[in-house]
Amino acid sequence: MQFDDDARLDTSEVEDVRGSRVPGGRATVGGGIAGLVALLLALFLGVGPDQLGLSSGDAQPAATASGLAQVQTACRSGADADTRDDCRTVAVVNSVQDFWAGEFERRGGTYTRSPTVFFAGRVGTACGTATSAVGPFYCPGDRKVYLDLGFFDELRSSFGASGGAFGQAYVVAHEYGHHVQDLMGTLRRAQDGRTGADSASVRVELQADCYAGVWAHHATSTPDESTGRPLITSLTPADIADGLDAAAAVGDDRIQQRYQGRVTPESWTHGSSAQRQQWFDVGYRTGDMGRCDTFR
Repeated sequence: MQFDDDARLDTSEVEDVRGSRVPGGRATVGGGIAGLVALLLALFLGVGPDQLGLSSGDAQPAATASGLAQVQTACRSGADADTRDDCRTVAVVNSVQDFWAGEFERRGGTYTRSPTVFFAGRVGTACGTATSAVGPFYCPGDRKVYLDLGFFDELRSSFGASGGAFGQAYVVAHEYGHHVQDLMGTLRRAQDGRTGADSASVRVELQADCYAGVWAHHATSTPDESTGRPLITSLTPADIADGLDAAAAVGDDRIQQRYQGRVTPESWTHGSSAQRQQWFDVGYRTGDMGRCDTFR
């Protein structure tokens, strides 16, 4: 995955609170999708919420900027995105949101941009206070994506993904798929608390995978505001393979087999590795969000 060196990155779409101090003690499962999924993950993996860095309690206010706002000073151009993980993520956020803004407009709607929050260790959100153990998540309460960049190392070391820049991009695009669902009113369908291979929770996650694939299909043709040219200049078959590999790495069946030694489909919340790859591929091959109806 390569970026246009001359493109200007829009760091206003990222809030960098790494180094901030979050008030309070233990982390909290909030009332949004993030808390629900984290709690279900704890249940089907057979570990307690404390082991995931979670506990019950009241939500705490979001962390304030630390003054270390690294991305604002380090991430200025597409050339920076080719050399730094945080700048690459800024560029992916820019590209994803430029695509969805254009797609909503084409369909007669309005896309509301959502910032990504970079944090380290712990962060306060409208869905409660979460630790890095939750992984990347979207909070519908404040319509923000939350990401500890250390998760990309975990994706390789703990989940067995091959890594690669586009594997990281897939993760970001998946979370923005949830934002698209939130704007369209689909996300609430996952809040019925049910699990299982045919549950609404799984269908919501698979649709977000498909939306990530739709963005990938258009990534090299979506114009950047600063240049009028695509911010992402090339995606190779190897890049797409990295995305598919990342999708498989976070399939419920692979996670269950890895951590509990058996697969229990009745407790799935995200779908199997094969399903996640399949729906990303549907989005990538067609480039049509209308083909992402996982509820039919």
